[in-house]
Amino acid sequence: MAVYVYSIVLTTHPQRLDGLDGVGDPPAALRTVHSGKLSAVISDAPEELRPKRRDLGAHQAVQERLMADGSVLPLQFGFTAPDDDAVRAVLEDRTDEFGERLRALDDCVEYHLKATQDENALLRQILQESDEARDLNEAIRSGSSSPELPLALGELVSQEVQARQDQFAAGIVDALRGFAREERSSQATGNDFLNVSFLVARNNEQSFLSEEQGLAKELGEDFELRLLGPLPAYSFV
Repeated sequence: MAVYVYSIVLTTHPQRLDGLDGVGDPPAALRTVHSGKLSAVISDAPEELRPKRRDLGAHQAVQERLMADGSVLPLQFGFTAPDDDAVRAVLEDRTDEFGERLRALDDCVEYHLKATQDENALLRQILQESDEARDLNEAIRSGSSSPELPLALGELVSQEVQARQDQFAAGIVDALRGFAREERSSQATGNDFLNVSFLVARNNEQSFLSEEQGLAKELGEDFELRLLGPLPAYSFV
């Protein structure tokens, strides 16, 4: 029978799972499989698994309980394997790799940061600081410009927006990098210009949070920094 895999931990981890239910309806019972130095927390996999609130909550509850007692490799929601033996085989084959990652994640949490900038404020800034953009805009507003000028202005503004947001993103990451063990950047979507995760040691959390709050204040009200955490270190498994 297919199994749902929640996390990988060291066999010496307490693995306190009492009072927790697994995913599915009705909820599956949690259990562990072992191979040498490693253990995986699993349950029977439901025939149909969708990211419903109850199942997402059950998955997250397992991660948080395990995190409270030691280092965890949290797997993303929805990870399954053919059976217990298949999980055991992976643990055996990748013992060194998983053990190294568990050591790297020891006593750490993940913080996920996204950032946006008010579009109107950014456009005003570009028109104020770019002579070329300002001249093009004034020519267009005069009503006597070539029909090609709006396209030229649009291309120029697009390039300026990308360059400025890349610069802001790099500055934010550089400022926080010294307070984290690792970082993982992902493609920003929508209006965001930054989408990055930081692996932060628990004894450095307050310094990291203080720096992020200082950055938000320094950037001002035209920027919105959205920080989520502490989270299981999904981005660093």
